[in-house]
Amino acid sequence: MEFRIDRQTFADAVAWAARTLPARPALPILAGMLIEVTREGELTVAGFDYEVSAHAREDAAVAEPGRALVPGRLLADIVRNLPQEPVDVVMKGTEVVVRCGPAEFGLQTLPVEDYPTLPDPPARAGTLPGDLFATAVAQVTPAAGRDDTLPMLTGVRIDIEGDTMWLACTDRYRIAARELTWSPDDPGFTAGVVVPARTLADTAKAIRRGAEVAIDLGGTADTLIGIAGGGRSMTSRLLDDQYINYRSRLTGTWTSVAEVRVAPFVEAIKRAALVTERGTPIRLAFTDGEVRLRAATGDSARANESVAADLTGDDIDIAFAPQYLLDGLAGIDTETARLECAGPTKAALLTGIPDKKDDEPEPAESDTGYRYLAMPVRLTS
Repeated sequence: MEFRIDRQTFADAVAWAARTLPARPALPILAGMLIEVTREGELTVAGFDYEVSAHAREDAAVAEPGRALVPGRLLADIVRNLPQEPVDVVMKGTEVVVRCGPAEFGLQTLPVEDYPTLPDPPARAGTLPGDLFATAVAQVTPAAGRDDTLPMLTGVRIDIEGDTMWLACTDRYRIAARELTWSPDDPGFTAGVVVPARTLADTAKAIRRGAEVAIDLGGTADTLIGIAGGGRSMTSRLLDDQYINYRSRLTGTWTSVAEVRVAPFVEAIKRAALVTERGTPIRLAFTDGEVRLRAATGDSARANESVAADLTGDDIDIAFAPQYLLDGLAGIDTETARLECAGPTKAALLTGIPDKKDDEPEPAESDTGYRYLAMPVRLTS
């Protein structure tokens, strides 16, 4: 095996594959990264931990095709720190030599014949723009659970009905969901799967901007999802597909509807949170024309601030964990947010209000497809 490749191109490919490498592999062989080059000039770098696989494909100047398995994390560290010059990689006996300018490293290979066969992704189900996919995943994943004893809650639920896709996460105290339009290969395609949230978030962030993303999903018997775009691809095992009926919880009869500009509201929450301790909520009192934020830590510190807001319906005094509010507002990419409440002890719905364009009297849509439902903290006084 011998090839030459641009240093940054190689570093990006290795970094993509390294994301699947386990910190403490159950088998030593899983610490390896598979490098393969073909006579046609294609380089493939891959990692696999039996749950998630990652492939990166790039063009390279190939002098001798071949494949090798090397310590993956070490290779990633080396390539990331190489000078900005072309990288030459050549296999000599049981050593893979990496040269870049004046730097040279030698890595002992692992037995490539012992490496597990990488899984093939299911059939392609459809495509959507990579930027839209990355935004939607980033909007919902903050609400995913962190408790591995409840695997379902650590995942992103993906529901597909024709050209409509929903993504949702919940940790039982909040639900973040995003509805979007995509392009299915089969107009009648339907699916409902749960994908590990951490894996999906890492994948969405790393796919190149502007790339089209293909989603690979098979029938009910399949246990894998595949995602590919911009020369990068991954497969992941699916979690148990049992999930709460989240969509029914995102509708309701609201007695108070407040509209507030996102940027000043976020800044006020961050300031009020400075005097809170873990578990201490921020209190929001909505009246016509303003929302008053209050927070305190016993008698040692307090915060009080008002932000302009438009209120329709009843005045309401409601409290939330500050980070829950900030996570929800972070998913809103419009200037104004809408908070809908049905009382101080019932879940409240946060959505974005589409920005009005200069040439239209009103926005065409009533919301942006993003919905964030959060349980309030019960007020004691």
